[in-house]
Amino acid sequence: MDTATTVLDSAFWTTAGAIVLLLVLSGFFSGSETALTAASRGKLRSQADKGSRGAQLALKITEDNERLIGSVLLGNNLVNILAASLATALFTRAFGEGGVALATVVMTLLVLIFAEVLPKTYAISNSEKAAAAVAPVIGFLVTVLSPVVGTVRLLVRGVLRIFGVRIDPDSHIMAVREEIAGALHLGHSEGVVEKEDRDRILGALDLSDRFVEEIMLHRSNIEMIDADAEPETILEQCLQSQHTRLPVFRGEQENIIGVVHAKDLFRTMYTEAGGAGGDTGRLKSFDITEVAKAPYFVPETTTLDEQMRQFLRMRSHFALVVDEYGALQGLITLEDILEEIVGEITDEFDPDEESIVKKTPDGSYLVDGAATIRDVNRATEWNLPDDEANTIAGLVIHEAQMIPTKGQVFSFHGFRFEVTEREGNRVTGLRIRPLS
Repeated sequence: MDTATTVLDSAFWTTAGAIVLLLVLSGFFSGSETALTAASRGKLRSQADKGSRGAQLALKITEDNERLIGSVLLGNNLVNILAASLATALFTRAFGEGGVALATVVMTLLVLIFAEVLPKTYAISNSEKAAAAVAPVIGFLVTVLSPVVGTVRLLVRGVLRIFGVRIDPDSHIMAVREEIAGALHLGHSEGVVEKEDRDRILGALDLSDRFVEEIMLHRSNIEMIDADAEPETILEQCLQSQHTRLPVFRGEQENIIGVVHAKDLFRTMYTEAGGAGGDTGRLKSFDITEVAKAPYFVPETTTLDEQMRQFLRMRSHFALVVDEYGALQGLITLEDILEEIVGEITDEFDPDEESIVKKTPDGSYLVDGAATIRDVNRATEWNLPDDEANTIAGLVIHEAQMIPTKGQVFSFHGFRFEVTEREGNRVTGLRIRPLS
């Protein structure tokens, strides 16, 4: 029997077949890892709701990514190392000592092309479909290898703890919002997502991190009804007002005793006067407190998300905001919260308001001092910080550590701020120009 026949015997072909099988398994593990980690949980949830058992299993598996990756890597490394060992033995038998180097080159190319690049390319292009297909097998593998993976996990966390690194198992849940925001910003920069759509979604996501004090109407701008005023004066005030709900005070404006709805007021006054042919003189005995509803007070530290839920639960649209001492700070409506999502809401009764930001020919911007930083950022695509102040004027005062006078100029956060208007202690107008 010659040498060639000895080399190409049944053992050779059995070993070669085993190597091919191991490469297929390696490709399966590599593709599965990519598919399950790249698949959108939202799309998988949608498929699961439509009855896809594979998508449902994929969702369950990916709940613990550390365990999933540990099991897949364990299986992948096992078959890769075994395939490399068999290839080395096979090539050494066929080519002698030089077979080790040849086996290294051949297996590197085979693993790279057929066990890594090819399956991962397919998996990344069809992640949800591939994840649903491999989920049953990977789920079984995760269960079988669970004791080994658990031991490895404890060992890894112990080593990381030595270097001061701690693993948070819920970190992926906390990062979902950041992922959505990042995807929206990326989509907008690439022209896929419109600015208005991005702002609406981000506005909804931010409701849980923002407080009513940030968007409330300040108490100095609240229109109120004096309970001791003459009925004719109250009626005229309500008719001239742009608002349908007005707080009612007695004595001093801090003493809010109720909130009156214009429709309730007009209906009661009409009845009190005796209808269409009645006597308006009978309104002299009208008492507005009989029409006013009990005021609804909320703390200024309530989040917008929670306040919106409260409004919907109580079927109310109007609340008065107080501080920790119970002092009136302002008022907030359901419309104010909705405007944080969809933008400014106006109707035919709202007065025509000028834009809070006006661009001038020299490239600078005239901004109302009372404009919120968030609204200015939305209108200009700037990124001025709103951690220390809610309004543009508040930001300037915070950075300057003083109440600036008209004409003073400051530079911070990459912008030049010039005070153009001041009334009393309030900065009412600013000229802002990006320094870049």
